[in-house]
Amino acid sequence: MAQPIGADDFLPFDPAQARIGQLLFYDKILSGNRNISCATCHHHDLDGTDRLSLGIGEGGSGLGPERRPGDIAKRIPRNAPGLWNLGHREVSVLFHDGRVERDARFPSGFSTPAGQHLPEGLSSPLAAQALFPMTAEFEMAGNAGENPVADAVAGAVWQGWPLLAARVAAIPEYAERIVAAFPEIDRPDEITVVQIANALAAFIGTEWQSYDSPYDAYLRDGTPLPEDAERGRKLFFGAAGCAACHSGPLFSDQSFHAMGLPGFGPGRIRKHDPIPRDVGRMSVTDEPQDAYRFRTPPLRNVALTAPYGHNGAYPTLRGMIRHMADPVDARRRWQPQLAHLPRVASLEDYDFVLLEDRLETARQLETVEVRRVPLSDTEVGEIEAFLKALTGASAADRPLGRPDRVPSGLPVD
Repeated sequence: MAQPIGADDFLPFDPAQARIGQLLFYDKILSGNRNISCATCHHHDLDGTDRLSLGIGEGGSGLGPERRPGDIAKRIPRNAPGLWNLGHREVSVLFHDGRVERDARFPSGFSTPAGQHLPEGLSSPLAAQALFPMTAEFEMAGNAGENPVADAVAGAVWQGWPLLAARVAAIPEYAERIVAAFPEIDRPDEITVVQIANALAAFIGTEWQSYDSPYDAYLRDGTPLPEDAERGRKLFFGAAGCAACHSGPLFSDQSFHAMGLPGFGPGRIRKHDPIPRDVGRMSVTDEPQDAYRFRTPPLRNVALTAPYGHNGAYPTLRGMIRHMADPVDARRRWQPQLAHLPRVASLEDYDFVLLEDRLETARQLETVEVRRVPLSDTEVGEIEAFLKALTGASAADRPLGRPDRVPSGLPVD
């Protein structure tokens, strides 16, 4: 049985820093071409996601399912994950492949793609994670030749961070607020990307806390769940085996498992790899045994964060539950129309090319590590009912929400 959580289970974040983070989260000043913000893929109106299987970053317009791709060269390779409870003290690893994680061997305290170049002073894994979308070419940085940030990160991601920090420090309102909120600096010219990342972490870590679901009431004071959700709870922690991986207070073991989800989209291509696949955790560790393993997602408020899987392969909880119970058979039955991908004519021949590669499909299915669990339609529905009972009563009522304006003066999505 999962454990109840409360306010004391979260890292302490400074409210003044969180208010700065709210503005930065919605400010397109952090993107290379000043045309996309963190909120574009993690908007309040969409419960902190974009509701697409694979997002449209740089070059797109609009929000969520209505976002239009324009003339993009590539989709974002993975699904935009929800932000719920990422400030919890037990969160130690982030991104679908875990490329940001606590690691005392590094001076910064974190292992990341920046290695020894990650700056010291970051407050949490959440702060370390916040540095990377803004320097990713197809997410927020843009293409080389379009802006100085994109040109800088084409050499190395950390080379773009000072440029973004200088942009923010040059805006008087940000400069004044950051100097006042961060005791380690005294002047605007001391602002670095560390204060920006810590402010974003303070916002995300407080804004998306959620622990008032029907299941929390059940844990705290014995309030009964609805009958179908109670049967689903017993299956989840019992015969269905869900809790083997979805364990702990956040319903995640924070480890990595191969579940045979279908490959589509651009993949997260490794150097010298001839096909557009995503090998998951192996892309971080270079260990063959980690191939096609992805981080176990936490499940609180999971009903709000469709589509599901590291690439958004399933539009419904029922579909994802069926896949997890029988990955091999579900993979064989999966159809491309289940993916929610805004149409891009130039990418249509490429989006699903991996599904036609029988050898690659066989390699992926060989790594599946769970045995088939026979579930009836009724039982699938009961597990779904339990997962819906993990939705916080106040999930739609966030402390700060979307700001009406941002200090850069750029438009707010």
